[in-house]
Amino acid sequence: MIEFDDFCKVDILAGTVLSVEDFPEAKKPAYKVKIDFGKGRIMTSSAQITALYRKEDLLGKQILAVTNFPPKRIAGFKSECLILGFQVSPTEVVLIHPERPVPPGTRVS
Repeated sequence: MIEFDDFCKVDILAGTVLSVEDFPEAKKPAYKVKIDFGKGRIMTSSAQITALYRKEDLLGKQILAVTNFPPKRIAGFKSECLILGFQVSPTEVVLIHPERPVPPGTRVS
């Protein structure tokens, strides 16, 4: 069990997908995703979401991501945030997103 204060330490923010590229160097199929979290805060993420999402369908989509993990290097790529989704099978992730548009950078509370 965690305390409520522990949850409050996790920055889960809404962001808008700016660009999506293939990531052939990754061990598992993935995209390189650039996300706008508002106020000039742009972050990148490696996302294993290729089974259910085409690159063009992700552009402009709002997503939720944890933005205060330390950056992680994945096959030489700097992944700065963790895009959130439901792992419904070993290869399929269903993204979590706002049910209606919210300003980029809006925090989950």
